[in-house]
Amino acid sequence: MIQGIDYAAIAPPLILAVAALGLLLADAFEVPRRVLGVLCGGALGAALIAVAVLAFGDRRATFCLPTSLRGTGPRSCSYVADDFTLLFQGVVLAAALVVVLLSLREIVDSRIPAGEYHFLLLAAVIGAVTLVAARDLVLLVVALETLSLPIFALVALRRYDGLASEAALKLFLVSVVSAAVMLFGISLVYGATGAMHLDRIALSLETLPGRMEPVVAAGVVLLLAGFAFKVAAVPFHFWAPDVYQGAPLPVAAFLSVVSKAAGFAGLAIVLALGFPAFGHVWGPLVAVLAAVTMTLGNLLALRQRTAIRLLAWSSVAQSGYMLAPLAVGNHRLPEAVAATTAYVALYAVMNLGAFAVVIAFRNRAAAPRWDTLDDYRGLARSNPALAAALAFFLICLAGLPPGVMGLFAKVVVFRGVLAGDVTWLAVVMAVNTVIGLYYYLVWAVKLFAAPVGRPAEPAPGMAVRAAVAAAFAGSVVLSIAPQIVLQTVSAAS
Repeated sequence: MIQGIDYAAIAPPLILAVAALGLLLADAFEVPRRVLGVLCGGALGAALIAVAVLAFGDRRATFCLPTSLRGTGPRSCSYVADDFTLLFQGVVLAAALVVVLLSLREIVDSRIPAGEYHFLLLAAVIGAVTLVAARDLVLLVVALETLSLPIFALVALRRYDGLASEAALKLFLVSVVSAAVMLFGISLVYGATGAMHLDRIALSLETLPGRMEPVVAAGVVLLLAGFAFKVAAVPFHFWAPDVYQGAPLPVAAFLSVVSKAAGFAGLAIVLALGFPAFGHVWGPLVAVLAAVTMTLGNLLALRQRTAIRLLAWSSVAQSGYMLAPLAVGNHRLPEAVAATTAYVALYAVMNLGAFAVVIAFRNRAAAPRWDTLDDYRGLARSNPALAAALAFFLICLAGLPPGVMGLFAKVVVFRGVLAGDVTWLAVVMAVNTVIGLYYYLVWAVKLFAAPVGRPAEPAPGMAVRAAVAAAFAGSVVLSIAPQIVLQTVSAAS
């Protein structure tokens, strides 16, 4: 059988794939590092333009089966470029573009091979943009591994650094185990349903024999465990703090935003399109995971004294908030998916901004390897703009005015949980929100406190300043008009 391919639908990952190979070839001819960075950013920008063009057209799909379900309606396709896909692809590509800006000076300071770095970064982004478009379990696993494998190398690219190698090894081992668990879960689902496409799995589950229900339930649980690793949910979270600390800071930002966004998109796709009939199985499990993840992340964030580990545990806690709406199971599931999607999109902007300021702060004379929170004392005196930006990002993450985007994100999540009648989880979320306020505000207050000695004088480069400015502008716009995201997400979900 010869099948036509809709190249317009796959334009974003295709552009990135061609660019990744071109960058690797250019590095072999010793093209300057700055030029490689510009080419990498240009490729991401071109892919983002392709996503914008697709957004104005109709739903597109490719790699489809020759026959449709029950002989009527659209065919089952492996790759679908619908509004949901394009929304997440836009978030991923925009965040990756900011990561490239943050990486330009890091590549020089940490003596990282530029060609390999940009190639691996684009390869990981290819996995992310493909993952959010996957509608069958085979493509989903391939995309997930395409996202994961380059990240191991990115974390370890500081070859002289034993801590980076240790972090990469931890990430690799945990990822291998989670991939094996997920594949076993997929094998159980396929054995029970005989299908790999999510729409066909959902149809098979409607007429599933009773004796096969425990098999599918076990498969769903194992699939959920695999995604729990990707989004750093408890108990698959323990890699996050050490990896964030050992990796180059732009890679940590990539993990915290791009990888997490792709993981949540994949999880929402699988649960909503493939297994809504088993919402009674995965709904309570997601509720417990969400409650434990946000609680443990917030409690351990309280104890942190370095900026990067605080952001790592904060990221774990934020995963709990993102999981919470999905705890409703198949009850009002579209609203739950919309709530999770909105939170992921808003979180991406404010968390990437916080990482950008931390990276900018490290660009100063005699900077320690890891900045403690006390090192930020008096930043408002030496660099008022940087201090104001970080304070605003922290207020957004805490969900306080004037960081209205963070407040709206939490309100949307609360509304989604209450609409699904998971009241006890809403109470847990309320308690955790108060806990989160403390450590975010403690850090923000230090920015304006009197310094113990001479205040730190960061000297960020032009690219890092541009990244901070872009994240700050995005946060201000979304705090003034959060309905931009909310309306887009509602339409896409």
